[in-house]
Amino acid sequence: MTTAPPDAAALRAEHDALAKRLETRRSIDLVKRGVFQGFATFLALGLTGGFAWDRWAFALGWTRRPPLRPPPAGVPLYLIAALAAGLVLLAVTLRTFRAARRLMRAEDADFDRFRALRARLGLDA
Repeated sequence: MTTAPPDAAALRAEHDALAKRLETRRSIDLVKRGVFQGFATFLALGLTGGFAWDRWAFALGWTRRPPLRPPPAGVPLYLIAALAAGLVLLAVTLRTFRAARRLMRAEDADFDRFRALRARLGLDA
C-alpha cells in the first residue's frame, strides 16, 4: 500500500467530484436518442422512396407493370414533404451522434483521470 501525498484532501475531493459526475453516462442517453431518431429518419426516407417509386418507376421504365391509376399531374407535395422531413431528421440525428461522441470523449478523459487519482491515492489494491 502506498502512502497518501500531502495534498490528499484536495485529491480526494477531486476524486469524489469525478465519481459523482461519472455515476451516469449521459452520452449513452444521447446515443439512444440518436438511434430512435435514426429509425425515424429511415422511415421518412423510405416513405420518400416509396412515393418516388409510385410516381416515376413506370415512366422511367424501371417496371413494366403500369400503375393502377396514373399519377396526378402537378407538384408531388407528399414526396416533397416526406423528403423535407427525412432531411431534417437526418440533420438532427447526425447532430445528436456528434454531440454524443464529443461527450463520450470528455467522459473517457474524466474516467482516465479518475483511475489515475485512485491509483495515486492508493484506493485500488
